[in-house]
Amino acid sequence: MIDSVGLLISNDSQREELPVSPVRAKDALGAFLRSRREALRPEDIGLRRGPHRRAGGLRREEVAELCGISADYVGRLERGTGPWPSSEVLAALARGLRLTSGERNHLFSLCGRAAPLSPAAEHIDVGIQRILDRLNDTPAQVMGQAGTTLRQTPPAVALLGDETAYRGLARSAGYRWFLDPSGRDLYPARDHAANSRIQASLLRESLVRYGDGSFTAQVVAALLDQSDEFRSVWDLQEAGLRFPPEKHFDHPEVGGLELYCQTLVDGGSGQFLLVFTAAPGSESYDRLALLNVVGHQLLEGS
Repeated sequence: MIDSVGLLISNDSQREELPVSPVRAKDALGAFLRSRREALRPEDIGLRRGPHRRAGGLRREEVAELCGISADYVGRLERGTGPWPSSEVLAALARGLRLTSGERNHLFSLCGRAAPLSPAAEHIDVGIQRILDRLNDTPAQVMGQAGTTLRQTPPAVALLGDETAYRGLARSAGYRWFLDPSGRDLYPARDHAANSRIQASLLRESLVRYGDGSFTAQVVAALLDQSDEFRSVWDLQEAGLRFPPEKHFDHPEVGGLELYCQTLVDGGSGQFLLVFTAAPGSESYDRLALLNVVGHQLLEGS
């Protein structure tokens, strides 16, 4: 018996690998992508279902926008006629289609690739992604290993800047805090010393979680080599420190902000979701509302 990806299954349930036809492999990829698109509803990604909508799942155009690729390419992949997608495109498809970690690994396997483990390609936990989809009018972002920012809502970009645009070790918030002076501009000087200790504590915990050879280990090694301040707080051997929920910002466009930061942690992936809010009726509430408008203007102009 031949299964759907071109493997021969014997009667004793032992599998023998056979060469897989490229055409059949692309058909399997197309069928998987199509099934995941049809399984998503507009409500799953924060869209309203229009009264004249007939399709139960997402349209190809909607998936294309989520993934940052063309609708024509999505269609060709689903039909099995497109070129093999790159690892970057596969990662974008996994994010856009809200795949679980297991589904993401399967997607890469269908294309003969191992799912990358670098922080630049970290896959957001599907539960956290679903929550983020419903926070489009709120500053919120998903954080990964060593304080890398994996995804931001438009208001979060307006508040904190585009933290997903950094490359290399600079993707780590801790790295930027100690080696990029501009990384402290948003925060009052009175908070800098405490923030330095907290950043070192968070990196210590990340190093324990991910181990030698990890992205965190590279960040820590670079900081120990290049930052006297980091070495001094690292030698304190502090662990378990956390940023207080009350956060103060000196924003260049709207001025001072006093915000509350709620943190949702996913124990399995180690990722966490940050959500920033202000007390209703406060000056910070009005200023944050203004930033939300700025965030959506940035999105529309991109």
